[in-house]
Parts: sequence; C-alpha cells; structure tokens
Amino acid sequence: MDRRMVLRSTAAALGAAALSGTAAACNRSSDSSDSSDFSDSSAAPRAAAARASATSRALTHPGPGPYGSPRAADRFGVALPAGFTSRILAHCRVQVASTDYVWPDGPCGGGCLPGAGGGWTYVANSGVTFGGGASALRLRPDGSVASAERVLHGITQPRAGGATPWGTWLVCEGLFAGRVYEVYPDGSRAAVGRPALGRFAHQGVACDPDDRVLYLTEDRSDGCLYRFRPDRWGDLSRGSLEVLVGDPGAGPDHVRWARVTDPDGFPRATRRQARDARAFDRAAGCWYANGVCYVTTRGDGRLWALRTVSGGTAVSGGTAIFGGTPPTSIGQLTAARSGDLFVAAGRGEPALTLITSAGEAAPFLRLPGHRGSEITGPAFSPDGTRLYLSSRRGVTGRDRSGITFEITGPFRAAAD
Repeated sequence: MDRRMVLRSTAAALGAAALSGTAAACNRSSDSSDSSDFSDSSAAPRAAAARASATSRALTHPGPGPYGSPRAADRFGVALPAGFTSRILAHCRVQVASTDYVWPDGPCGGGCLPGAGGGWTYVANSGVTFGGGASALRLRPDGSVASAERVLHGITQPRAGGATPWGTWLVCEGLFAGRVYEVYPDGSRAAVGRPALGRFAHQGVACDPDDRVLYLTEDRSDGCLYRFRPDRWGDLSRGSLEVLVGDPGAGPDHVRWARVTDPDGFPRATRRQARDARAFDRAAGCWYANGVCYVTTRGDGRLWALRTVSGGTAVSGGTAIFGGTPPTSIGQLTAARSGDLFVAAGRGEPALTLITSAGEAAPFLRLPGHRGSEITGPAFSPDGTRLYLSSRRGVTGRDRSGITFEITGPFRAAAD
C-alpha cells in the first residue's frame, strides 16, 4: 500500500470572526525518506498563499455553528453562546482556591491529563522570559480544586507544549536554542529535558499514537515542521528527528522527511540541515486527532491540516486564511469529543473559533475587555464536559494580570 502525506489548506474568506477551513493530511509511513504530497510548493509562505488563492477550493463555510453566536459578556467578561457559563479558576499573583499556591504570571500553553480518583489535572505553562515553568492544577471529579503546585521551574519562554498518551506534559521553550522538557504532573518524577527532540524555537507538539511519532512546530518566520520517531514509544530519550522538505525530482507537489543529523542545532540550526526544508510562517499550535494533524501559523493566519491517505493520488490545495488584512494572528488549538476544533485567534479582541467536522466555522467565545491579551492553553477535561483556557495578560495587557477560566455547557459528544 502506497501511503502519502497530503498537506492542504483552502482559501475561503469568512470574515474576521470565522476561520476559513482546511483539509489535508499526514503520512503514516515511518520511513525517513518517504515521499509525500504537498499542496503548496513554496518555501516562502506568503508568496505561496498569493499563488494558491486563485485555484484553491473552499472546504469550510461560515455559519452559526452548533451553539449559535456568543451573547453579551458575563460577569467574568466572557462572551459565550446561550447555555454556556464561565468561572475563574485562577488569577495570576493570587492564591488558587483554598490552596496556598500562587498562580504564576503569563499562563501560556496548557493541557488536561487524567488524574487520580476520577479527577484530572490541568497543566499550564508560565510563559515569562525568566523563571518560566509549568504548574499543575489538580481537580476532583466534580471540578473543584484539590491542589495546585509548580511542576517545572527555571526555564525560558515556555510556549504551547503538548500532552502525551502516557500521561506526561511536554513543555517547549521558545528561544532560539529552546529545549523540550517532559513533566510528570502527578509528581511521581522530576521533570527531565529531552534533547533528542531538538534545540530550536519550539512552540507546539502533538503525539500521533497511530504512527507512534511526534510532530513539532518552530516559532520563526522561516520555521519548519518536524517529526520525531522515538526508538521506543513512550520513551523520548532516544529517537530520530526529521524535518519536512521538498522533493523537486518527484514534482512540485511532493515532499519527504529528511533526517536532522544534529538535533542540538549547533553550529548549524536544525532548519538548515536539510536542503529544501519547507518553511511555515511562525508555526504555533499543533494538535493530532483521528488521523489528522493540525498546525496553525501565526505569521500568515493559516490553519494547516494533514491526514494519512492511501494510494498515490496527489491532492492540490491553497491557503487557509483567518479573515482580515493583515492576517489575524492564530495560535493554540484543541479538539472536542465531537471532532470540533477550537482555534484561538485575535488581532485586538481575543476569540475562540469553532470549526465543525463538516467544515462550518463559527465564533464560540470572545473576551471583549482583553484587547492586549491572547487566549492560551485551550484544553478539554478527559470526559469532554469542561473547557479550560487562559487570557494570558488579562484586561491590563500584562502577564501579571493573566486569568485561567473554566467553561461548562452543552458541549456535544458527537457531531450531528
């Protein structure tokens, strides 16, 4: 069976509040030299977008979504559709609930992991330049806070990160020689650096349990998309790091994975160790679900989707633009049990946009008073009934004013 990676996006203008959709796909082959299809052959993302816009096929459309539009902001400043409510779990520089733990500045990436006794843990990175780290907020089955503590100290500029299927949290440093740290939210072990995942300006990471690989994004205008193949699934101490590159000899729509020979990135940066490495304009969020890996790029406001397909048919595509000129900045993302994507966006007013599996894009949440902030760390509880997220800088536009929220309501368990 010939398996190919197809990377697609579409150019559908949906306006400032809704996201034009994408379809695409990602390789399940574990061969580091496998060929794949790539819908956009340029290494310069903005130039590629201009060329693709004339031929792309819209795969999403604007609409009210399954819940309707957000109503007026509630008493916590959160605008949500009817039936949904918010509550504040933590304020930066304030003790969390009944604990003695003070929530740190700049809540950045975040994720939910199963916890003890039917509860769960929400892990949030503190994205400050100096003294960054990660905190664990442990919740009981009824959603009340059981405890909170710091689980990683003293790193620089932690970004989106990602959860693993074996219950750990990966913290990604965003500086030029950033590292990935594996954190154990239950406190069973101390956090450990994972140099095999490379040293570069990390942002997001997503685990693909089907092919047993990890995808990693790079936060640069000429950043790349990487794939890590651990020697043993569940052990990130050893493995092979690869970068997505073009394959000119096979045609303009083909790509392959090339080995990064020196993951340490010195003296030659990881993105420069393979010819024809594909550039993504400030790749940010990364999420894998049901055979699809989604990647957002902040520099040009795109959402990319990659899906495994069988057979040798190349699929062409264009660009996914989050409406507006200049492009709206989009960042972290998550998915619900229904398959709906929730994508953080905002150039001005932070918002969360919902994209259904049928391709309908609709605004879901707004933070009208948080214009100097951004939505970070969106993640659902393991049972899918609660959505967690933060306003990194709150209403003042400063990291010390960050707020972490919980959203509850009639989240659907399956697409209609």
